[in-house]
Amino acid sequence: MYTSTTQIRVRYGETDQMGYLYYGFYALYYEQGRAEAIRQLGFTYRQLEEAGVMMPVIEMNAKYFRPALYDDLVTVKTSLKVLDKENPQISFHSELYNEAGKLLNEGVVTLVFFDPKTRRKIPMPEVLYERLAPYF
Repeated sequence: MYTSTTQIRVRYGETDQMGYLYYGFYALYYEQGRAEAIRQLGFTYRQLEEAGVMMPVIEMNAKYFRPALYDDLVTVKTSLKVLDKENPQISFHSELYNEAGKLLNEGVVTLVFFDPKTRRKIPMPEVLYERLAPYF
């Protein structure tokens, strides 16, 4: 299993009238966690896109347990639990924690590997597989 963590401070503009992180922003926190997880492997989403691989989201599920509050430092733990070289999709599992270590939210975002020229799903890029394989 591959796991990465990153931290995000809840900004005032991301909160609702109660000072809670607005539910729609959790997807952005998942995205930042995914981007940083890939960056920690030694490359970026941009490099994948420049190599002709897009990764559109096909499904997202979220569970809310307690709110993130304005100015909280949220830890986003992003994990890949399955590595399948031939599968054209990948699922990132996110867990968000507050500074006290309390679980705030869980989410799973599934993306597909997609060639924009052929408009077809493709297997996981070899470079990504090679970077992830040692963790499995």
